[in-house]
Amino acid sequence: MEMNRVPKSHPDKGKDNHAFLAEEKDLTRIDLNLTSEEGEDAHDNNQKSFLQKNVELAVACLIKHKDRIILALLLILLAGYAAMLIAACIQNFKQAVELLAVTIVVIFFLAWDWLMERYGDLLWQTFSPICELWDRNWFRIKWVVYVVLLVMLVCWLVLDTTKNGTRQLVSFAGLVLFILLMALFSKSPTRIHWRTLFWGVGLQFVFGLLMLRTDVGLTALQWIGNKVETFLSYSNSGAKMVFGESYEDHFFAFKVMPSIIFVSTIISVLYHVGFMQWLILKIGFVMHVSMGTSLTESTAAAGNMFLGQTESLLLIRPYINQLTRSEIHAIMAGGFASVSGSILAAYISLGVEASHLLTASIMSAPASLAIATVFWPETEPAKVSSEIKMPKGETNNLLEAVAQGACSSAPLVANIIVNLIAFVSILAFLDETLAWLGALFEYPQFSFSLICSYVFAPLAFIMGVSWEDSFIVGELIGIKTFLNEFVSYERLSVLIKMREEGKPEYVDNVKQYISIHSQTIATYALCGFSNFGSLGMIIGVMNTLVPERISDFTDCGLRALIAGSVACFMTACIAGILYVPELQCESVLGALINSSVGNTSTEISECCRQLYNSVMTSTPLNMANGSSILQHCCAFSPSTYFNCTTGLKLIIHSTMV
Repeated sequence: MEMNRVPKSHPDKGKDNHAFLAEEKDLTRIDLNLTSEEGEDAHDNNQKSFLQKNVELAVACLIKHKDRIILALLLILLAGYAAMLIAACIQNFKQAVELLAVTIVVIFFLAWDWLMERYGDLLWQTFSPICELWDRNWFRIKWVVYVVLLVMLVCWLVLDTTKNGTRQLVSFAGLVLFILLMALFSKSPTRIHWRTLFWGVGLQFVFGLLMLRTDVGLTALQWIGNKVETFLSYSNSGAKMVFGESYEDHFFAFKVMPSIIFVSTIISVLYHVGFMQWLILKIGFVMHVSMGTSLTESTAAAGNMFLGQTESLLLIRPYINQLTRSEIHAIMAGGFASVSGSILAAYISLGVEASHLLTASIMSAPASLAIATVFWPETEPAKVSSEIKMPKGETNNLLEAVAQGACSSAPLVANIIVNLIAFVSILAFLDETLAWLGALFEYPQFSFSLICSYVFAPLAFIMGVSWEDSFIVGELIGIKTFLNEFVSYERLSVLIKMREEGKPEYVDNVKQYISIHSQTIATYALCGFSNFGSLGMIIGVMNTLVPERISDFTDCGLRALIAGSVACFMTACIAGILYVPELQCESVLGALINSSVGNTSTEISECCRQLYNSVMTSTPLNMANGSSILQHCCAFSPSTYFNCTTGLKLIIHSTMV
């Protein structure tokens, strides 16, 4: 062909001809090599057995139709699960209702995700005119909404006070006082984002109202608490195998710590399968949309419900360098206002009410964002405005996730044990030293715990704790703030056991334990990492992640610690407003008539008052020995709540009739 000829006018045509011939030889050699390789492949194919050929064809077919096969298997599994669920409901609906409820919740969220992924943009376009109209009139609408909600709240408080007494008014006043103090000492009082505050407190209040005041909420909360306690009890099997049958003799080390290992392993598995990231993103999105907080703040606050304050930082690790100072403050405050799931398991193992701990952990998340934005309002535009992507687990399979979760809990368990030994020893040393100094002035009762009780007693009182219990709760708050929350919960568990075992309420005029209402408020107030030890820990972790911003971390640290503590106190105030413990008056009054000291004076007085009210209206609580019980009530608290003479006459008259 013409194109292969070398032009006659080319000066180096000899060289070109030589290069052309060499290139042809190379191509010929390559063709020969390829031919030989194809021949070898053909020879190998001929040598393959019939079984090998069929296996390779089957593998190729499976790879080609992989998606269809996976879909078919999923449909078969779903059909089998549906058949099993229907059969279980027909056979024993009461037993299967739990599985049915979980299935409905899972289907709802899966359907929601599918709907948003496929039709989210279309729905947004459809409702965008309504959203624009709402935004244009938002200034007038929000004030109408605020006034209506305020009127509803006042009416509810008035009606509730007439029914349950005035104690919750103290908790409400404490809630308002905390908010006013945080606004007064705010970094920028004129830049406070009131929407975040109102929505945060509103979410707290609504969730608390549903969980603590409705029959459905109370039943669900008790059910969840019982299931959590049952779930944690499975760690006893591992503890018994390792430490022997007498493992409960060393309750804290061999009973409480294994529950931390167990929960840490489960969280690692949930993180591996992606459920934990999915749940955190969903909760964070709800808080971001409703409260108007940034994506990073909301995601970190949602993560704090389940993970520790250091682990939740890893969720937003790529974005920490872009955070504003207000966002850093809010993220740190959220870490101080919550506890991790594994630590929560330890508190439950100590005997603290599981339902209240779970409620406190959830309610503190919006509270931390609300109060943090008041104490340090945002004055800069957020730099992270796009969707946050959660990191995937580093484990390759489920077994590795189990092993990593168990191993990662070892430093946590060791850290708890050594810190408890250290802090309890320091507390004993401080108490003995101060007692020695007090003895010089003829006051040997002087101690660090006593100082905390007097300093923090007013704080406990404005949260709704009765005055006679406020010194004990104040002591717990002081120990938690200056030492460690674990030490406080350990002391609270001792108080709970003393009350449940019917120990004397007063010994030498010193109160030994607290009422159920005060115990509940203390449970909410202590549920957080807000202490000086955690302050050093979180600054150290953030400095390791982003060392160039250490000055911002240290500037925000102390204010974040205060904000986290106040968030816990606000949650306790809402619990004080909403929680009304049910008194088992038959057992209380039965213990009274049998001269048994098994209840607090507040409980006995309340049951005696209810007995007197029932006498004045109908019959004495359907008790045949009502006269004897009311006589004991009169001896216990004469003429404080009722007219004993009138009540006894009515009982005698009703008995004769």
